[in-house]
Amino acid sequence: RLAAWPAQPQPADRRHLAALFLAGGEPASALVQWLRLPAAERRAGDGLDEALASEITALTTRRNEDYLIAAALAARLGLERVHAADDHSADAINASLDDDPGFEAAMRRAWNNPVAERRKARDDALMARLDDEGVLALYRDYNRPETAQVAFDSDFGAALADPSPEGYGRRYVGWWEARNLRMVANIRAAIAAQPGSRTLSIVGVSHKGYFEAYLHRMHDVRLVDAETVLQ
Repeated sequence: RLAAWPAQPQPADRRHLAALFLAGGEPASALVQWLRLPAAERRAGDGLDEALASEITALTTRRNEDYLIAAALAARLGLERVHAADDHSADAINASLDDDPGFEAAMRRAWNNPVAERRKARDDALMARLDDEGVLALYRDYNRPETAQVAFDSDFGAALADPSPEGYGRRYVGWWEARNLRMVANIRAAIAAQPGSRTLSIVGVSHKGYFEAYLHRMHDVRLVDAETVLQ
């Protein structure tokens, strides 16, 4: 449908594409189409029944970065979709540990460390002052290289030191690295079709250091320091 997308899509085209995105498990992209409609055209029809139209409308105020930031920005820029990057196919690596009490106990021990305590205290302080400047301060802090190091030391680095004979911590880190590799592959695939384009990737702070490490190894990809953008 996107390959045959008209230069001047009609409201019916956008409602139908929103329905297709919902059916394909891409609600953020469905919201992009919804936001690109004039307010009077945000209604059921063309593949959207009343329930689906209400579902998309509810996304406009849901506290989720996919909807409040990514979809809103894509619509503002005149884009047609958001490319999903999250990937849980690596979860199969540790699926056999879901009901293993030893795994949960080992991870709780690993996460109970001084760096994690300092990280929580710092996060609590940032979250306590989310006025306009406070939000920017939080984004700047989350994007600093030292924050990525703290995320590693408090979580994955601590897990690697887990002494359990089953290697629980090492399995956890293996899952995390594989998950991030697949997420970065999704990003690379999305931007490959548009050489020279600018891309905003929105992801949790614990992923950021891994994303940067992996993306730095990609040809024809240049990372921009988030602190420069957030000045």
